[in-house]
Amino acid sequence: MIQTIADALAAQGYETLTAVQEAVTDPALTEQDLLVSAQTGSGKTVAFGIAIAPTLLGEDTHFGPASSPLALVIAPTRELAMQVARELSWLYAKAGAVVTTCVGGMDQRTERRALDRGAHIVVATPGRLCDHIKRSNIDLSELRAVILDEADEMLDMGFREELEFILNEAPEDRRTLLFSATVPAAIAKLAKSYQRDAQRIATVGEAKQHADIEYRAMNVHPRDTENAIINILRFYEAKNAIVFCNTRAAVARLTTKFTNRGFSVVALSGELTQSERTNALQALRDGRARVCVATDVAARGIDLPNLELVIHADLPSNADTLLHRSGRTGRAGRKGVSALIVPPKMKTKANRLLGWAKLSATWGPAPSAEEVNAADEERLLSDPAWSNPAPEDAADFVTSLTEKFSPEQLATAFVNLYRARASAPEDLTDPGTKDDRPRPSFGPSVWFSVSTGRASGAEPRTLLPMLCRLGDITKDDIGAIRIQQDHSFVEILEATAQKFMQALGPDMKVEDGAVVTKLDQPPNLPKTNPNRGPKPDRGPKPPRKPRYDSDAPSPPRKPRPVRAEPSEVRSEKPKFDKPKHKHADKPKGERPPKSHKTERTPMKPGAKPKPKSSGEPGGKPKAKAKAVWKKDGPKTDAPRRPKEDKPKFDKPKGDKSKGGKPFKPREEAAGGAKTYKRAADPSKRFTPPNKIGKQGGKPKNKGGTATPRRGKP
Repeated sequence: MIQTIADALAAQGYETLTAVQEAVTDPALTEQDLLVSAQTGSGKTVAFGIAIAPTLLGEDTHFGPASSPLALVIAPTRELAMQVARELSWLYAKAGAVVTTCVGGMDQRTERRALDRGAHIVVATPGRLCDHIKRSNIDLSELRAVILDEADEMLDMGFREELEFILNEAPEDRRTLLFSATVPAAIAKLAKSYQRDAQRIATVGEAKQHADIEYRAMNVHPRDTENAIINILRFYEAKNAIVFCNTRAAVARLTTKFTNRGFSVVALSGELTQSERTNALQALRDGRARVCVATDVAARGIDLPNLELVIHADLPSNADTLLHRSGRTGRAGRKGVSALIVPPKMKTKANRLLGWAKLSATWGPAPSAEEVNAADEERLLSDPAWSNPAPEDAADFVTSLTEKFSPEQLATAFVNLYRARASAPEDLTDPGTKDDRPRPSFGPSVWFSVSTGRASGAEPRTLLPMLCRLGDITKDDIGAIRIQQDHSFVEILEATAQKFMQALGPDMKVEDGAVVTKLDQPPNLPKTNPNRGPKPDRGPKPPRKPRYDSDAPSPPRKPRPVRAEPSEVRSEKPKFDKPKHKHADKPKGERPPKSHKTERTPMKPGAKPKPKSSGEPGGKPKAKAKAVWKKDGPKTDAPRRPKEDKPKFDKPKGDKSKGGKPFKPREEAAGGAKTYKRAADPSKRFTPPNKIGKQGGKPKNKGGTATPRRGKP
């Protein structure tokens, strides 16, 4: 190991290296690409810092002047990138390395100026690094090593294209090191594509995940989830604790509740700016805050030295997230507790997650108020204040207290002051009991009338957000909402009624011109819907008749008929004795034609008579005959008109007034007389073979004087 690196480790208090750190310092792997998998909290950051030291320094112990970066470390989140930069800064401090960060949420111009000044190691997130490369703000020509930290998480977050772009821009003779907690198929494929003969390193700790973490699954009542978290925080009194939620809304809700209960709490979620997230983590490290309520954005890479407790307020979506959340505690040999809040409906999911992660948890209820008080008594009795001498400037005050108060009074005051420093524990309901607790009373209230009702489409789901937004109140300040036909009544807490009226202004108007009016007394609301009439008294319901009597004997079944053989059925098939028609018995020459009707069947009752034909008296006039195009020309029932009476066209076929092409006359070669080409001339047109000789077809041309199409005979 290089001497400057060894001195930095000794100054930091490293006496022995972890398993993954020992594995990467093997001299045989000095110039090899590595694919390393190790559990969270095993010291991977220091491990790859030691691994790339010979590649960056060679036989030297100090870096030269900073110019183009020699090493590039890519991390999935901003917090992890900042933490890696801090770790590498003290590791390479004695070697004179310049470490620069390029992460999203920070000023890009400041990062560009830092890159222009020069850096030996650049720690970046994938998106921001791609921006710098595309803007030519960073030169990767001198790059010797690329490290992908938490590579599996970067792929899960959708950074595959960015990683491939960065690796393609880096020199081909670089070293590529992939560090990850797990090695799924996607990581193996990425390693095969961008690494050369990578050596696989899997530490022994990977076989047994998080041996220093105690897993506890706590059954809680559905309405006591937040109270159970308060009791868990009070029971363990950890120096630092993280409460994980699945949504930003849950983070905001729990942060507000814990702050009101006296906990020093900070929030950490994706909606915060980078400076706010950095300040939150720094408050946890400094001790100014003890509890952090966070989403899964903080589940990767966050290293808090005094983190002793992890609480899963919402169960994670998969086993990997459970491991990475819990991995924030129990790091580097320290002990920790991971508590899962499990309502009755989530018990199956919790068992499934623990099974997938190959973890065993201790099941039981959340700490009760008695258990929290008992833990407080143990901490009180073990407090060093009992053995520490009194301060010199307070000796006279101690003497006066012993003279003025009895020992019982002093002990009582001491216990009361000790308990006042922390939030009181909550009384929890047995998880197995049914939720039949009465709803708490709303409290003193004031009623208001809103001039919009059911006729205007008013509903509680539309009135509630409108009043909260315009009246500067929350949904907890609104009680009952009663929608009437032309107006509505709203109940508001008396403590916030004045604030509500001031927010609405003197005109007391809301959306769509509706007016809010304060009522002197609660409205006299009917218990039933006034639009409905009184319910008729139909008397008691008759007893329901059972579908069948189970005690009565079932009726005897009829014997099934004996079926004959198919051959017998065919032989005994009856013949029809009746003729098919009325005249079947007459000789063939004397039968009337089939179309001739000799007798009329009587009409059915209610049937309408058929219309009479044109030949019968009183029938409809004969319709105008339509031309039927046959081989010999059009034939109709009417006599043909003489040829000389045929009308002449005043306008040619191609007249523009009918939407056709403009008419262009053509002169013959001899005589110069104007003639017109007939569009339907059979000699000028192709006739398909399958249409030849067919009779009665409709003409395709639409001209009035066109000759009907004739096929060949």
